[in-house]
Amino acid sequence: MRLLALIALTVALRAHAAEPDWLLVAPQLVVAGQRFEVIVVAPYDEQLPDEIDLRVKVDISELVIPAQAQGAPEGSRRRYAAAMPPRIGGPATLALAERDSNEIAIVIARRDGMQRLTGRGQAAEEPPLSEEEPVYFVIGARDGWSGRFQLSFKYRLFDPATGFGAEQPWLVGFYFGFTQSSLWDLSAESKPFHDTSYRPSFFWKWQRTDDRTWIDAVRLGFEHESNGQAGPTSRSINTLFVRPEWRWSAGRGGLIEFTPKFYTYLTKGENPDIPQYRGYIDWRLRHDVGGQWITTAVVRTGMAGKGSLLLDMSRRTRDIKVGPLSGYLHLQFFNGFGESILDYNVRRNAQLRVGLAIVP
Repeated sequence: MRLLALIALTVALRAHAAEPDWLLVAPQLVVAGQRFEVIVVAPYDEQLPDEIDLRVKVDISELVIPAQAQGAPEGSRRRYAAAMPPRIGGPATLALAERDSNEIAIVIARRDGMQRLTGRGQAAEEPPLSEEEPVYFVIGARDGWSGRFQLSFKYRLFDPATGFGAEQPWLVGFYFGFTQSSLWDLSAESKPFHDTSYRPSFFWKWQRTDDRTWIDAVRLGFEHESNGQAGPTSRSINTLFVRPEWRWSAGRGGLIEFTPKFYTYLTKGENPDIPQYRGYIDWRLRHDVGGQWITTAVVRTGMAGKGSLLLDMSRRTRDIKVGPLSGYLHLQFFNGFGESILDYNVRRNAQLRVGLAIVP
């Protein structure tokens, strides 16, 4: 409970510190291909233009759409209208482009068979290859210098516009995912990797497209995790998992995501007692303060009362660019058992690391 209270306090302080200058008000449900209206509130010393750009983000993809003023300003506020592109669907966020504004969680709905089956449009703007979990590199100096980095992606297996995906829309929800996490011993003479975890997965994803369904999305799938070693240092598990997803708007630009992952072990390989340390649920809570500070907490509680806390905090840094993506200052705190699958039953000193993320 103390850990959860600390997380809540940290999120609240960041939300207060990152209050945006511009305010955007928009409906939570927008229909693809149709017109929608928003209200923009400007700072006291700023003028409201006749046209303003909106930024729509679906997963890692971003679109900029123009919005036209509807009438004259009313003090510091003005109403605008825009058309949502027809080739887009699913949960998204909406904000002002090139202005420090809040971000709003919305659902972009389509009225076709694919929407009903998968929650996506016939040719959704999400690219076939997209982000899955955070991508970062961080270093810390507790008990010697160490680094941790993670690469992660997911790949949509069926094209919604052609072939089997067009003929059987429910197939569009199938994905292959892959995440690799490595711990790097930077103090040792040869700078060896302490451990690397490989997590390929196969899952089906459904997303809601209306404002009545009680859950925003759900994933059902299989995941393998191992460190690729042999002998006494070999570790591996195979799991079946269900991950429901809920999202809520929180204040001026806040977005809260609650995505607990429930799993059962098919095989536990060389580590039959891993449920004692990892348990059967990853409790994940994420708070995005208008695309500025992003805080994610993952809590595990094992059956023997032994668990872990992973806390990631990212701050957008507009002057840092990694290819076409904005960079983020990334802080990571870990405390508990099993920072890597090799050490699933080992508790080391709490570690704070700092670095850069391209996907927070």
